[in-house]
Amino acid sequence: MRDLLASENFKMIMDHINDGVQVFDADGNLVYCNRRSAMLDDINIETALGKSILEIYPSLTKETSTLLKVIRGGMPMFGLQQTYTTYKGKKITTLNSTLPLRENGKIVGAIEFSNNITEVKALSEKVVDLQNKMYGDKKGSQQDEAKYTFADIVTDDVRMLELKSLATKGAQTDAPILVCGETGTGKELFVQAIHNSSRRVGAPFIAQNCAALPTSLLEGILFGTMRGSFTGSVDRPGLFELADGGTLFLDEINSMPMELQAKLLRVLQEGVFRRIGDMKPRYANVRIITAVNVKPEDAVRSGNLRQDLYYRLNTITINLPSLKERSDDIPYLSKHFVKKYNNKLYKNVQGISAEAMLIFRSYDWPGNVRELEHVIEGAISVMDTDEITVADLPIKLRELKGEVACVVDVPQCIEGDFSLKESLEQAERAFILKAYERSDKNITQTAKLLNVPRQTLQYKLKKLGISG
Repeated sequence: MRDLLASENFKMIMDHINDGVQVFDADGNLVYCNRRSAMLDDINIETALGKSILEIYPSLTKETSTLLKVIRGGMPMFGLQQTYTTYKGKKITTLNSTLPLRENGKIVGAIEFSNNITEVKALSEKVVDLQNKMYGDKKGSQQDEAKYTFADIVTDDVRMLELKSLATKGAQTDAPILVCGETGTGKELFVQAIHNSSRRVGAPFIAQNCAALPTSLLEGILFGTMRGSFTGSVDRPGLFELADGGTLFLDEINSMPMELQAKLLRVLQEGVFRRIGDMKPRYANVRIITAVNVKPEDAVRSGNLRQDLYYRLNTITINLPSLKERSDDIPYLSKHFVKKYNNKLYKNVQGISAEAMLIFRSYDWPGNVRELEHVIEGAISVMDTDEITVADLPIKLRELKGEVACVVDVPQCIEGDFSLKESLEQAERAFILKAYERSDKNITQTAKLLNVPRQTLQYKLKKLGISG
């Protein structure tokens, strides 16, 4: 083992990984420590080598040290949370994966990889504590985070209107609801509207994103912790307790670790949970709404979402279309956002030029409605004219001007004294006809060129008196 630790290649690799790495011998004495670990734990490597782990970390004991447990038991431990104090008094929380080291079948020590989650843990607990302060003392108050209602969902799209109707009906029940859609399609908007239309409107609404949090942290945030359940743990209620009587929204549920998905499934089925380290059952009167930003069936196939949990969550499913699938809403939404940012930024923008609107209609909008809003906010923030033009758009949209011009001559489309609505109608008509001719009157190819659904194109061609 010592030959390996003395290797220059080993030291170089260990000093360039993001985790802290320490190696202790069978007696629990430090024999190797990389730079990351030394910086994290205030260790002077030269003076610390050869010292006992309990001397380096005085807050640990034989019972709480993950390294000593592995050396004694010979079994690896993965993703264990540990809070300890360095000899300088700095409190640290890490996620540790610890492996026994063997030579000729005999345990000669252990290696531990530590991921520093001190700041993430502190921020997460601060949020929970603030929510506890807000809801714990004010049950039944109106001070929840759900500010949106169905009136805030701006659409003229038939499918979206049907989804609003479905969500309104679903709000009257306590059945789990699964909201699916790409980032920026308005998932939380729907979720908040459901809460505010339900009988739980006066109770807490709490949202938690399940991505980017380690299993142990997320489990403690959801279910709470008891003092002594792990090193540094305290009595703290979880989100299920704080959301009692209200709604708990779990976003990106497909990012939740699988072992935690199993515990969530049990809560959904039995309505009972336990804080970490507690034997006392607690009962959850909570309406669960979840969301995914991928197709849930794909998440199940890829192993990111338990199939049994998916079946439990999708009692009511709301599949939100991307903005490019509801492109007829773009002018409608644009008008709404122009009005919103006129009021917010004290501007008097009258609208969007026909040429800019054609670019809006031809752009893919990978960020969906959220991206459209940000583009309009950015344009209104810096412009001095009364109309958003192509020059006011981000460069990636301005670069589409040439592509649009290849399909339709915009100035020719809007010649004459037309209002904005008439100009857009004239431009859209010419745009469709030109693409239709260019595609040899093939509906499928025309829809692909215009980047609109085939049925939408057929509807517009019918309005133009063209039978496809």
